[in-house]
Amino acid sequence: MRLITMSFYRKLVLSVSGNKVVSGFIKKYGMKLGAARFVAGVTLKEAIEQVNLLNQDGLVVTLDHLGEFVFDEQEAFASTRACLDVLDAVKQSGVKSNMSLKMTSLGLDLSKEVCMKHMRMILDKAREYDNFVRIDMEDYAHIDITMEIFDELKREYGKHVGLVIQAYLFRTVDDMKRLEETYEHCNLRLVKGAYLESPKVAYADKADVDKNYLKIIEMHLLSGHYTAVATHDDNVINHTKAFVQKHNIPNDRFEFQMLYGVRPETQRQLVKEGYTMRVYVPYGNDWYGYFSRRIAESPANAFFILKNMFRK
Repeated sequence: MRLITMSFYRKLVLSVSGNKVVSGFIKKYGMKLGAARFVAGVTLKEAIEQVNLLNQDGLVVTLDHLGEFVFDEQEAFASTRACLDVLDAVKQSGVKSNMSLKMTSLGLDLSKEVCMKHMRMILDKAREYDNFVRIDMEDYAHIDITMEIFDELKREYGKHVGLVIQAYLFRTVDDMKRLEETYEHCNLRLVKGAYLESPKVAYADKADVDKNYLKIIEMHLLSGHYTAVATHDDNVINHTKAFVQKHNIPNDRFEFQMLYGVRPETQRQLVKEGYTMRVYVPYGNDWYGYFSRRIAESPANAFFILKNMFRK
């Protein structure tokens, strides 16, 4: 019953978030009502300040300039410019952070050529600064083209580019096997998945997603490739700790990742235990889609916002 309820809740939130009245209200008042808990500011300066504070507590970071689904090349270049600014700011400030991005924000839906042009601009700079760029996996409709582009960029830029893999998709294990066998170094961020997908391509039952998630974590750890375990689930964290200890996998071959504003005490505890803990730090004006997915993940996040709405 609880699984059905959570599934219904998630679908409801994602559906409601598309309503023009709701989106207009949240976009106008959301940051004041509590979205700032999950988004590290609107400007890059604000984000770098938060990264510095996280670094002081021993946490490393991946910065993400929020944005997706641009509709013309000018918008795509603006998003590209923002990514270049992130890499410059990280270099100049000396903070410990890499960067993640969504290729739809760089013109993927306009054409592969536009997106590749922008990706190469970003990765040229990442290579110059010896930094790293993570390509986010988006909805199912974009997976094949994302994989195609990643393969091309991986051959060109090697260790400077990585990918996100989603556990709730049926195809995931096969995709991972191919990547692990193709590349000498394949840094993957493993997540459960946050998009609303058809049961024809994704597990509908949370228990099945959880089972596959543990499977791909073990699979990638044993492959010898670097593994980023992105989770807030204590069961997954404890399972990973026990698994790496059992198989003598050193701590420098994997890391835990969590979202900015979610379980900060646990993040700091993992650092104290000697693990690399990376915080995903989003910022920017186009925060609404990201924020909607965070609310859809947990009723507790929705209650946090509602509480702020009625606070005097």
